[in-house]
Amino acid sequence: MKQYNVGIIGATGMVGQRFATLLENHPWFNVKVLSASPRSAGKTYQEAVGNRWKMAVPMPESMKDMILLDATSDIEKIAGMVDFCFCAVDMKKDEIKALEEAYAKAECPIVSNNSAHRFTPDVPMVVPEINPEHIEIIKAQRERLGTKRGFIAVKSNCSIQSYVPALHPLRKFGLKNVLACTYQAISGAGKNFETWPEMVDNLIPYIGGEEEKSEQEPLKVWGTIQGKEIVKTDSPSITTQCLRVPVSDGHTAAVFVSFEQKPTKEEILELWSDFKGVPQELELPSAPKQFIHYFEDDNRPQAKLDRNLENGMAVSTGRLREDTQYDYKFVCLSHNTLRGAAGGAVLLAELLASKGYFD
Repeated sequence: MKQYNVGIIGATGMVGQRFATLLENHPWFNVKVLSASPRSAGKTYQEAVGNRWKMAVPMPESMKDMILLDATSDIEKIAGMVDFCFCAVDMKKDEIKALEEAYAKAECPIVSNNSAHRFTPDVPMVVPEINPEHIEIIKAQRERLGTKRGFIAVKSNCSIQSYVPALHPLRKFGLKNVLACTYQAISGAGKNFETWPEMVDNLIPYIGGEEEKSEQEPLKVWGTIQGKEIVKTDSPSITTQCLRVPVSDGHTAAVFVSFEQKPTKEEILELWSDFKGVPQELELPSAPKQFIHYFEDDNRPQAKLDRNLENGMAVSTGRLREDTQYDYKFVCLSHNTLRGAAGGAVLLAELLASKGYFD
């Protein structure tokens, strides 16, 4: 695979920092540009982040002395220096929409961690193992934007990446009703226990906007390209409750599901074990070898023990059993800032690169 020069827009935030660590030794992607808000522009990465570095590993040496550019006023300059950019900015939704479109129109493809464009009809929202074919809508998006290279592709919400992968191979039995209660780590809010001491020994039963995303985003992921847009599927019916819990990393979901044709437990376990997607077939650098892991032990999966499975890119399942009101219930876990955020975006970029969308 050829080498690509990349930029990180919003490099100083928690997800931007995660991008930096994931891309430090990436075999295909070389970080050439870091950008952030005007108050950080002109400073070195190390100066701009200061004591706000939140990763467990040190800041990459190769990036410490890179001078940050202004994410909003240096668009043309950045576009001329890279093949594409990752975006993880902390701005209002309308501002993010405008910013990402400005980069695309400057012929700089954007792989976004943000939610702003997830429901733009011609923007693919991709979990690479589940709906890689959605990247084909980029042709229609380029026509709308009037671009040759520029486009926007987004990853889905971190919470759905815990349970949608486990449901996906079961769609052959006709998913009818899904109830998912998610227990979401504080890093999903860009926090750790030092910056959010109120979360120690606590649980907050509300995360703004999260339940709507968790109920609606899977329907787009499972949707189909019709003409120049992605049309959501109308089933299954999904209802969710999303809670913030005192866990540093790792979103857990308790899932209840009913089917049109009820499978056996053995059939479900076999489908989970055998499931492979395009990333596994192409052996993309960030792809887990085994996408879905099942634990027989009733005490697993646990966030502390299992969130880093396969470099944080695998999904863990456990406690599959029949239910009195639904057909089955089970538990899922994924690492929310790896599979669910920056890692998922890097895997999406690898898929796009392998299909020639950055050339």
